Amino acid sequence: MKSRRAFMLNMAMGATGALMLDHSARAAQRGAPAPLSMRNDGEYDKVDLAKPDITLGVVQARVRSFRAGNKDVLKENLKHFLELIDKAFHYGPRPDILFFHEFPITGWNTWTRKEILGFALELPGEETEQISKKAREYGCYVVFGTYAKDPDWPGHVLSITTIIDPKGEIVGKHWKARNIKGVFHGFELFTTTIYDVYDRYVEMYGLDEVIPVTRTPIGNIATTSTQLEPELIRAMAMKGAEIVLRTATGGFSPLDIQASALYNSIYVALANNAYSPDNPGFFDDPGSGAGGSVIYGPDGKALATTDSKFETMITARIPIEAFRDRHRQPVVHSELYLPVFERYRSNYPPNLFTPYQPEDLRDAKKYLTGKSRWRPR
Repeated sequence: MKSRRAFMLNMAMGATGALMLDHSARAAQRGAPAPLSMRNDGEYDKVDLAKPDITLGVVQARVRSFRAGNKDVLKENLKHFLELIDKAFHYGPRPDILFFHEFPITGWNTWTRKEILGFALELPGEETEQISKKAREYGCYVVFGTYAKDPDWPGHVLSITTIIDPKGEIVGKHWKARNIKGVFHGFELFTTTIYDVYDRYVEMYGLDEVIPVTRTPIGNIATTSTQLEPELIRAMAMKGAEIVLRTATGGFSPLDIQASALYNSIYVALANNAYSPDNPGFFDDPGSGAGGSVIYGPDGKALATTDSKFETMITARIPIEAFRDRHRQPVVHSELYLPVFERYRSNYPPNLFTPYQPEDLRDAKKYLTGKSRWRPR
């Protein structure tokens, strides 16, 4: 089998009517979704800052998967995750935000849906309780990605970036916005993203949660594991994101990360995985996919980088108060572009995983074949 790192680098580049009624009932119990928090005067919503400067720490951690059913590795991964938090505060700058990559606890492998649902994290759950203790101990925000499951979405495998505050409370659960489709040979991803169940997601959570921005006393934070979609980062910045935390596993485009900071005049960090041996089915050689975690400033210049492929942490000081005093929404002449955007249609329509959730990577390929709206080549 080809190297997992190279494999993941390439990656970077149903429900019944009764179930839908059940979801509607759950949505009603939660109350009406919040309206779209979007201003049109150049300003954006925010809360008062707790301090003028903050330190962002990006942890480049390993990925370690396991054979389905061996949950002991999952416990070992959580233990290692907690140890990395301790290491981040053992010496040097004390981060206000500690940011990890896409799968530091669950790892990634070619599991089936059933297998992932057997170990995917609940948010909140046993794992987040232990992480919350560390957040309270060190008085920091902890941000990490994971496979997750949710009783409101039975049978769905979710990819969520979670934000835990210094009180140990989950203040953000950001779903992945979309998966790329139609580019892989012999398989497709089957995690449920916002785009895959768009109508039901909006019904349950409202339009504001399609592009979520978590407003905290240390700045407005948005997260994503989506690569090569500049419009997504632009929308986050329009809604007031000041710090965008981007996760990866196995590869990314450095230019994409840098440009998203420069074009929107915001802080953007990328947490990638470190060299990751002992993944069942994959060679240990990380290829070109490991390492390269980075923090960019609003001018597109790197504030912190690492050339190492091993586990490490990079930090950068962010003068969030001074930044906020002069920062505005990005300037976009939307009237020029809206007619084009309104007519455009992406290759695959939304809501494809509402009626059916594929069982595995190959089943996803079979299910999505023929569903593209674009003329085949």
